[in-house]
Amino acid sequence: MTADGRDAGPEAAVRERLLAEHGPLFDAVDAVADAVADRWTDGETADGRTTTDDRDAVVPAMREALEAAGALEHLPGLLATGADALGVGLPASPVAAPPYLVVTATGPVVRATLPDAGRLVVTVRVFTVDRVGDSPVYRRIERDAREALAVELR
Repeated sequence: MTADGRDAGPEAAVRERLLAEHGPLFDAVDAVADAVADRWTDGETADGRTTTDDRDAVVPAMREALEAAGALEHLPGLLATGADALGVGLPASPVAAPPYLVVTATGPVVRATLPDAGRLVVTVRVFTVDRVGDSPVYRRIERDAREALAVELR
């Protein structure tokens, strides 16, 4: 913990570096997530946000929209920045495809195994999945991508 109360662990250092260097990318992911959620018409939350129970309206739609916005190709760059923040190199250049990048029901996830540092996983969570009832319901989270950014070393 730092003097100002911030976590000083390696995940926190990576997160801070990603936010400092990739702010416009996170803004683009937010804009894309908003646009994807704006197309949903299946339901609505109590506060008026749209929802859907159609996974295809989330995962493929998000991937296509990220690609159309030019953001998809930049997401693997998070791994290079993260590795640099940890003082290690990437064993290969990551690409905008599995195993480095997947778009999940909660948003894009980039991951790579780093020599002597474990597996770096960066999740840009923009949706949530409510699994109450007969089928999952997807909704846009209330926080922006910068706030919901998660970094893990496994």
